Amino acid sequence: MLLTCRLLNCLIVTATVATFARCSADKKAQTSQPSAPAFKLVPAPTRYFNSFVDCNMAEAWVGDTFRIFPGKYGEDPLWGNARDLKFADGVNAEKAFSSPKEAFTEPVMPKNVPVGQPGLHGAVWFETIYQLPADKSGRTLYAVYHNENYPATLPYDPATGQGYKNERWPQGLTGPTTPAAVCRIGIMRSTDGGRHWENRGLFLEDLQPRLILKPQNTSKTFAGGVGDPSAVASGDYLYLFYGEYSYPGTYNAATYDADKERSGQCISVARIRLADLDQPQGKARRWDGKGFNAPYNGVGAPIAALQIPPSAGGGPASSPAAGYHWGPSVSWNTYLNSWVMLMAKATGPSWAGSSIHIAFNTHADLGEALNAQDWTKPQLLLNRPGYFLWYPSLQPMNTPDDVANKHTCLRLGKRARLYAKHIRPEKSEYLSSHIIEFTK
Repeated sequence: MLLTCRLLNCLIVTATVATFARCSADKKAQTSQPSAPAFKLVPAPTRYFNSFVDCNMAEAWVGDTFRIFPGKYGEDPLWGNARDLKFADGVNAEKAFSSPKEAFTEPVMPKNVPVGQPGLHGAVWFETIYQLPADKSGRTLYAVYHNENYPATLPYDPATGQGYKNERWPQGLTGPTTPAAVCRIGIMRSTDGGRHWENRGLFLEDLQPRLILKPQNTSKTFAGGVGDPSAVASGDYLYLFYGEYSYPGTYNAATYDADKERSGQCISVARIRLADLDQPQGKARRWDGKGFNAPYNGVGAPIAALQIPPSAGGGPASSPAAGYHWGPSVSWNTYLNSWVMLMAKATGPSWAGSSIHIAFNTHADLGEALNAQDWTKPQLLLNRPGYFLWYPSLQPMNTPDDVANKHTCLRLGKRARLYAKHIRPEKSEYLSSHIIEFTK
């Protein structure tokens, strides 16, 4: 999160001509992997977004209105309180995405509570909207949000184990004296189409013992935690794909093992019953390598197919030289009958990385056996040296099929717009300059 602060610490990379992925997989390289559909990127007129985006684009159809919820809201001791989480409407996705800045409306959000009181602490970004199917008006929405805190906003409480100790805390994004954030994931609910929101509680979090501190954590990213999520419904559950940034066990500087840290990180998956979204606290379960058995604040296991091995440059998230995938965006593709995941790739400090990758999962039911783990090896989709590419997603267009089927970033067809945050030291933009087209 925090586009501006990440940008200040990003490595300046040389600008060269953009390179693009080959569109079909090498069958020999995938002998132990599920087969992946073919795809191609088609250059298209560039579309620029006119408001603040630094997360996945949360969106839903409210009746016949396509509504998007970009932005950031809440307290942040590093950058000040934010009021950028707003919504905009359109008769289709392209109209909503082209809304002028003045057309965005600020919803009524729950207030941050004082330190030491239960409630909302820190800043939030909406990442996914789940829409209650039973409400035919489309007005009952659940927002899965990314939340960031610091020892100043969420100090450690020994009675509950919640919060963070300001001891050997890793460096933040604006200099040696600033703190890194800890991310966690929660749920809010709206019953009026997103004009008013109430906080329902946490989906997932990592506690103090798993945070990675000095001297090992030098990446200028997070002290640990879970964040940058994308959530999809399958069966009776909401499945959350998210970035895991903590140590897979109790962190101890004296016994720290970099390879152990790497083994427990990358993109992970957890789930919660749809019936529990109104009272989610403590009810989600993480994948632990055998099933969804680990508690919401316990140690899970990442999706092995999405991890980058050390031989290919993979490393722990606390290292400034790490290679790992993060920021998943997951959708069901009605043409392919497959889940599609886009992800960014970090290759340097402060989430530096110029490429977007894509993976597939052909199991409609993510709850059966190992289905939630059965992703193809990520393939390069787009590489733009000279930029950092964050928060890639596939978005519907204004085609009759997209409008008639009320497609969103969670459900798409044969063709879709590719959006991503494009970042350079002097400028950052959320834009699309390609259409992706799938073939069977």
